[in-house]
Amino acid sequence: MCFRKRNGYRPPDHFNAKIYTGPVPADRESPMTRSETSPSRAQHPSPTQKPNTCCFCWCCCCSCSCLTVRSEDDKRGRRKAQETKLEPFPWETCPKPTMEEIKQWAQSFDKLMKNPGGRNKFREFLRTEYSEENMLFWLACEDLKNEINKSAIEEKARLIYEDYISILSPKEVSLDSRVREVINRRMQDPTPHIFEDAQLQIYTLMHRDSYPRFLNSSVYRSLVQGGSRSSSES
Repeated sequence: MCFRKRNGYRPPDHFNAKIYTGPVPADRESPMTRSETSPSRAQHPSPTQKPNTCCFCWCCCCSCSCLTVRSEDDKRGRRKAQETKLEPFPWETCPKPTMEEIKQWAQSFDKLMKNPGGRNKFREFLRTEYSEENMLFWLACEDLKNEINKSAIEEKARLIYEDYISILSPKEVSLDSRVREVINRRMQDPTPHIFEDAQLQIYTLMHRDSYPRFLNSSVYRSLVQGGSRSSSES
């Protein structure tokens, strides 16, 4: 027989108490239980869910609205930096070209470039090929040649350089290193003819590369067809 029973030992009442299996009051819940059932625990985002935080969050998440605004500002800044510093040349005012003039444009590139209407149509074609800067550079050089004021010459030369010669410009024209070196030396004291070699090089490039495609383009063919129709009607 057990020693405790033999000596009349009686265990305390709490040893004989029944185990309570009902709900535990909130004030007696263990810290672990409360953390598992608390709203903050239940609503914790999954690893794949992006947190919605403010711009002062420590993690600098990409969903922050302030960062989105900043990125849009950066895009606008880059677009503004890529804009040309020179005022764009307006389209030359000229009468409607005659059928004889249109046909002469196909005879030589010189006749095309000497005619204001021809330059307009050729510029329109170059825009479709994303090479309009070649014509704009050529026109800017022609405008500079007619300048006589020294301060205006220096200012226009600087703007032409920044827009079409500088390697940082989005409208940089294609020139060889020899021509660039000559321009860099002459920029210390520019003259109306500072870009003469570069202008000739771009003129030759348009003549050999763009002019043949212009004659086979829909821009020129529509002019020829429209002129032939007008001649037959008259």
